[in-house]
Amino acid sequence: MARTPEGKVKDKVTAMLKKHGVFYFLPGNNGFGTSGIPDYVCCVDGRFIGIECKADKSKSATPLQMKAAAAITAAGGRWFLAYDDETIAGVESAILSYKKDIRR
Repeated sequence: MARTPEGKVKDKVTAMLKKHGVFYFLPGNNGFGTSGIPDYVCCVDGRFIGIECKADKSKSATPLQMKAAAAITAAGGRWFLAYDDETIAGVESAILSYKKDIRR
């Protein structure tokens, strides 16, 4: 079965997260969850990251997704919109900076 354009973006995000050993899950929204939750919920060295994926830059986050983004950032987390290699690289950069900040 052919992947959708958004599915291809998710494949790249998944590969990047696995490459860096990031804990993540994809919350399914089957009518019982909270609307607007990002496609990926991640924890990087104790820090919360939400990643919403779109097929391309012409697709914008929904009002509920933007409401969740505001709540995540207000709580001290990070929220990203990923739709191409450049925006995925931005997420990767944040992940690497989090890993560099940890003093063990």
